[in-house]
Amino acid sequence: MKKITILLSVFLLACSFVNIKPKTIYIQPLGDVKQEYVDYLKKSVESFYGYDCVVKPKLNLTSDILAGSKTRYEAGKILKKYNSKENVLLITEKDIAHRKSSEFPEWGIFGLGYRPGSTCVISTFRLKKNVSKAKLLDRLKKVALHEIGHNLGLEHCTNNKECMMTSASGTVKQVDKEKIWFCSKCWGLIR
Repeated sequence: MKKITILLSVFLLACSFVNIKPKTIYIQPLGDVKQEYVDYLKKSVESFYGYDCVVKPKLNLTSDILAGSKTRYEAGKILKKYNSKENVLLITEKDIAHRKSSEFPEWGIFGLGYRPGSTCVISTFRLKKNVSKAKLLDRLKKVALHEIGHNLGLEHCTNNKECMMTSASGTVKQVDKEKIWFCSKCWGLIR
């Protein structure tokens, strides 16, 4: 009986070590990105999710990920090119787009993430127009945490308009209405 108790204790202890190992999110600058944005995202992700964050060296933007207009980058191409088994948050200051419909084949967006998946991309381009640095950082944090939420399997939230998983529906006004918070339903799905 003593042997079984010891084996059971070792097994439970081993299981608890597996569960306390934090997930790591890699932040990958794509093109020139202000270090201030990268540092802020690192702190934000660590604080909100409790994950470790590692910043990778900058990658250069390449013409193979340009959208059809050649004036901005296609988010889907970025995700496909940089898809990884690691959890990666790509950040760029360039404009990114995604196909919304045949009427809007190149719709400007704030970010895009695989759901579920391990890779997402965000852009500061549409978040920083005519706002203070504090407002830009607030928006950047919300969009990054939202896209990581998609990677963790969360869909757009219809439970509470203040939840960060609410769809922005193409407007930065919705991002501004959201709190840096997940409703209990969204937290319950990832915790």
